[in-house]
Amino acid sequence: MSWLTEYVRPKIRTLLGRREVPENLWVQCPACQQMMFHTELEKTLKVCSHCSHHLRASAAERLRWTFDAGVATRIELPKVPLDPLRFRDSQRYVDRLRLARETTHQDDALVVAHGTIGGQRAVVAVMEFAFMGGSMGAAVGEGIVAAARLAVLQDAPLILFTASGGARMQEGAVSLMQMPRSIIATRLVKDAGLPFIVVLTDPTTGGVTASFAMLGDLQIAEPGALIGFAGARVIAQTVREKLPEGFQRAEYLDEHGIVDMVVKRSDLAAMLGRVLALLRVKELEAA
Repeated sequence: MSWLTEYVRPKIRTLLGRREVPENLWVQCPACQQMMFHTELEKTLKVCSHCSHHLRASAAERLRWTFDAGVATRIELPKVPLDPLRFRDSQRYVDRLRLARETTHQDDALVVAHGTIGGQRAVVAVMEFAFMGGSMGAAVGEGIVAAARLAVLQDAPLILFTASGGARMQEGAVSLMQMPRSIIATRLVKDAGLPFIVVLTDPTTGGVTASFAMLGDLQIAEPGALIGFAGARVIAQTVREKLPEGFQRAEYLDEHGIVDMVVKRSDLAAMLGRVLALLRVKELEAA
């Protein structure tokens, strides 16, 4: 060891101070395992530049990417009882909720906002998968109803981004009741003659798929999104057959007519703007 490393370098570090390196500078793609710098990932809207895999996005990011200039007005959603069943497994339900709120900075697994997309007014509801797997409890059900009522009030289309593992087991039958309630909410929009558009993102499964997620007038999916009710392994064991390659992925569902189109994230906002403009023209002609 020289005097440079033993004496000079420690002195310089002491004078300049030790810089802490942030832990989130690099993100690993779950598909190709390549490392990406976080600023690069922000520019590509969380799409891998190596394999084009669409990484999961937060509700706040979805709103920023979707609305014109990223400007939207969030609405406050109805409050619901925090723990109707006083549920506890390895952890109390109220503690899980508290942790999810601290982590995501959201009240629950749904965010609703309104603004313009391609110059057209729209109400957008986005599910937050980071909040307990985007599970649908009473708060999500109330939020979808509130979004539908706002769309009718503003005479605007309703766009709903799904990302969920299904019903929230900690709320038992209360969570299952949100399935028919969310379906009724979609009927409010359709009965008012307004478009209801669903954007299916990874993953969309369980009770969400079995209710409002598959009722859109237009079904758009992101590339590679997992979309289904039960898991592929459960289905394979039930039917006792080998499932096709890519089963329950967006591209497979598109080929079989279950979704209308698969749209890359970078093109999604523009596509929504064009669709809303087209539908608005049809509405005016019909009137």
